[in-house]
Amino acid sequence: MTEHYVLIKHLHITAAALSLLFFVLRAWWSVRESPTLQRRWVKVAPHVIDTTLLVLGVVLMVMLSFWPHQHPWLAAKLIALLAYISLGTVAIKRGRTPVVRAIAALAAVATFAYMLGTAIRHSPLSWLA
Repeated sequence: MTEHYVLIKHLHITAAALSLLFFVLRAWWSVRESPTLQRRWVKVAPHVIDTTLLVLGVVLMVMLSFWPHQHPWLAAKLIALLAYISLGTVAIKRGRTPVVRAIAALAAVATFAYMLGTAIRHSPLSWLA
């Protein structure tokens, strides 16, 4: 399976980019209160993309034997993922006003940037390492 590492890593990166781009688009629609957000494909696509992203991440973790209790940067990334998901639900669904949804969306994108920094720098300090 390690012979497929580069492919799996690139697919994971692609899924992450698609996830972020589609999140930003949906957040924009949410803030603007666009009816497009209610279309079936808009509701289904993020689940497909994010499930793919998560599965590929787990495959990489297992393939490389990287465990969160052994690699603090991975633990930090997973904790940040929970924050990103929570902020994302506020930005897309649960925020009561467009302003609340916009603030949550910006915080979610900042959290995503933190996760990207932890993955690249292999440090919980993210971009500051």
